[in-house]
Amino acid sequence: MTFRASESLAGQIAGHLAERIIRGELKAGERIQEIKVTQSLKVSRGSVREALLILERRHLVEILPRRGAQVAALDPHKVRSLYDLMIQLYILMAHAVADRWSSAEDLQPMREIQRGLRESCAADDVDAFVEHSFNALRAGYPFAANPYLQETIENLRPAIARTYHLALEQRRSQMSLFLDGMVTLLDAIEARDKPRIAAILDSYCQQNCQLALAALQSH
Repeated sequence: MTFRASESLAGQIAGHLAERIIRGELKAGERIQEIKVTQSLKVSRGSVREALLILERRHLVEILPRRGAQVAALDPHKVRSLYDLMIQLYILMAHAVADRWSSAEDLQPMREIQRGLRESCAADDVDAFVEHSFNALRAGYPFAANPYLQETIENLRPAIARTYHLALEQRRSQMSLFLDGMVTLLDAIEARDKPRIAAILDSYCQQNCQLALAALQSH
């Protein structure tokens, strides 16, 4: 892997390891040995240590005394707790967009992202579908203008992406249902229909949660 000097090296290492955890290449409970990561990526041990601390803050890694770092477990309680929180964050973000959009141009980026979702769904590309889903969320950041909300969502994004991958790799057919939810959500935002927005997002998150729980049970 080639790293870019213009970006935080520790952040890039964390991103690389996060993708492996999110996709299930590194399993829950698997040890992440600093020396092996250092040698395989040809980076300093200090940068790897900093990357592991980033991943700990993002709930992908646990650092245990005298045992080092290991991939964080993903259990039903954690999945339910994560979605209970994400429902509220998603609703807060969507309500901000509904309150503050003023022209069709404001919503155009979200419609472009919908196109990307359709294409990745048609290609059966889970990685691209999950990334477009989060791009749709990020498109709302300028409307919320809330750095604390943005930081919270970005820190939780890897953990929620892990559950998305877990669910969709098991049941790829569900991507089309998720896409339908995104389309109806944008319609509700355009109509500034806050009760409908909340209902759509609650249903969307509950469905995701149940799929992730079912996938966990089948492992």
